[in-house]
Amino acid sequence: MTAFSEELKSHTASAHEHAEQAGFVTELLAGRMEASQAAAMLLQNYVIYRALESALEVNPDPRLAPFADPALMRVPALQKDLAVHFGQHWKQSLAAGQLHVTPGARAYADELGALGPGSTTYLMAHHYVRYLGDLSGGQIISALVQRHYGLSPEGLNFYAFDSIGKIKPYKDTYRSHLDEADFSDTEKREILHHAEVAFETNRQVFVDLMDQYLQLSHG
Repeated sequence: MTAFSEELKSHTASAHEHAEQAGFVTELLAGRMEASQAAAMLLQNYVIYRALESALEVNPDPRLAPFADPALMRVPALQKDLAVHFGQHWKQSLAAGQLHVTPGARAYADELGALGPGSTTYLMAHHYVRYLGDLSGGQIISALVQRHYGLSPEGLNFYAFDSIGKIKPYKDTYRSHLDEADFSDTEKREILHHAEVAFETNRQVFVDLMDQYLQLSHG
């Protein structure tokens, strides 16, 4: 019998690949943009993670507890990054609409903010897609944007998981928790579906960022 973590990985492989091939990501990591675009991506992540981590905090389902690891939380790291890229008053600028949040990121955050107590499978899927993706690809993104755009690690805390120990064993433990969690077959099907949609939701953020970049470049 296939472990649920393996089923989740194989079920979302196509959606994962489709999201990774979004033009914004490939252009940014190839060094064909500017440092400001790495900052724009961090801003979208802040809006999304603020909503995701708030939703996780108020969800009462004990099955999510093994995944709600404070060492994983990204909002504090992103707050440091945004202060580096947008200045100490970035929160006021964001609240005043002076920093551009893409339609996709705003819609994603609104969806997370509207979740009710019965949202366990949705949260589990989005937690998996976001955090496992950051743990897997985040180190590469950090290295490439430092190399291409001269950014310092001080503005890339989002990609640094200093409190979890070695990444591979941590990811293995995360997958073990997934396999051991007491989800019914129906709930597992829901998680598979939500995870597939989550990759598409994240891809839309990249599509919006590319649109914004093209408008700025040709404006």
